[in-house]
Amino acid sequence: MATYLITGATGGIGLELCRQLQARGEKVIAVCRQSNEELDNLGVAVESGIDIASEKNVAELANRLHDTTKLDCLINNAGIWGRNNLSNLDFDGIRRLFEVNAIGTLRITHALLPIIKDGGKIAIVTSRMASIDDNTSGGSYGYRMSKVALSMAGKSLSHDLKPRHIAVGILHPGLVSTKMTNFTGIPPADAAKGLIARIDELNLQNTGTFWHANGEVLPW
Repeated sequence: MATYLITGATGGIGLELCRQLQARGEKVIAVCRQSNEELDNLGVAVESGIDIASEKNVAELANRLHDTTKLDCLINNAGIWGRNNLSNLDFDGIRRLFEVNAIGTLRITHALLPIIKDGGKIAIVTSRMASIDDNTSGGSYGYRMSKVALSMAGKSLSHDLKPRHIAVGILHPGLVSTKMTNFTGIPPADAAKGLIARIDELNLQNTGTFWHANGEVLPW
């Protein structure tokens, strides 16, 4: 049994990651801002009241887990969406996207590094919309920019954590049918299944690679 901590666990991909990992016998710690009945009924450990954009919240979580938990894998799934096109740029909204998607993910990863086992794994759920080569439509400035920053953080982590034999996966789940996408795309269960497969395959030889959940290597 391995121990997984998953952020953004109350719905969509995060909830399905919790469900599928718990079903195969792993220990799951689900981190969220506010829990709900569906998550509570899974039978996983729930750490609610945690906003990854809050330094205080993240420090409290790290302190609670420090003496009792060793993580085999941290899955950074929490994130927010914002539609900022050239005609309706919202600079406060763009800052918020960076604060949650990029800085928040790095913040919680850094705080939990002491309890991630040497030889463990870190998965970062980013987006194909962070691919500069793949951007053929423009728009979505804040979301794209924040996810590029997140992917760069993952790449740097993949180098910096090699001495501890911690592998880092930078993962695109696919277009997933959630509230964020107006319920367009594949079921969250399928996306979670693909993400888990990529995490299972993660090692020091492929650390720092930008993967689609279907196994395709994506362009930066």
